[in-house]
Amino acid sequence: MDSKLESPVKEPQPLRNIVLVGFMGSGKSSIGRELNHSIGYQLIDTDHVIEEQAGKSIPKIFAQDGEDAFRDMETRLLEDLLLQQTSRRIISTGGGMVNKAENRSLLRKLGFVVWLKCSPEEIHQRTSKSNNRPLLQCADPMQTITKLLAVRSPQYEQTAHLEINTNDLNLGEISCGILESARYYFGTS
Repeated sequence: MDSKLESPVKEPQPLRNIVLVGFMGSGKSSIGRELNHSIGYQLIDTDHVIEEQAGKSIPKIFAQDGEDAFRDMETRLLEDLLLQQTSRRIISTGGGMVNKAENRSLLRKLGFVVWLKCSPEEIHQRTSKSNNRPLLQCADPMQTITKLLAVRSPQYEQTAHLEINTNDLNLGEISCGILESARYYFGTS
C-alpha cells in the first residue's frame, strides 16, 4: 500500500507591519509618529497617501466624489501595499477603512493590527476643533460619533489582533504596549 502524506497548506505569513485602526480622534496619527520615532519604521498615513494620489483633500473627495469613491481608494491603496509586499512599516488608517469586509481582510494580511479604542466623549473632545472631519460636519457630532461607533466597533474588533483603550494612557505607554505585543505576535506567527 502506497500512501502519500500531504503537508498541510500553510497560510502566508502576514507582513511585518504594525497597522493602526480606530475611530477618528483615537490617536492613530500620534501613535504612528511615536512608533516611527521608537523603532524607525516608516509611517504610512493612508489618508495622506490618498490625498496625494487624488490631488485633493479628503473633505473635497467626499464632497466631489462621495464616500463610496473614497472607500474604493482605500481598498486600492491596501491592495497596492500588499502587492508591493510592503514590510516594516507603521500603517495608520482612516477611521472608516474597516467598513468594507475586503479591507478588513487586507489589513490583517498587511500585519499586526492594533485597534486604538476611545470613548465617544474623548473622541468628541479630540475632534471638536477640526474642520477636516467630513462625517462630523453636522448639527450633532456627538450623536454621529455614537452611531458610527456602534456600527464600526464590531468591525474594529473583528480586524484587530490587539485592542488598546487610549483614554487614560500617554503615547509612551501605548507605544510600549503595542511594541511588546507586536514582538510576541511576530515571534509566534
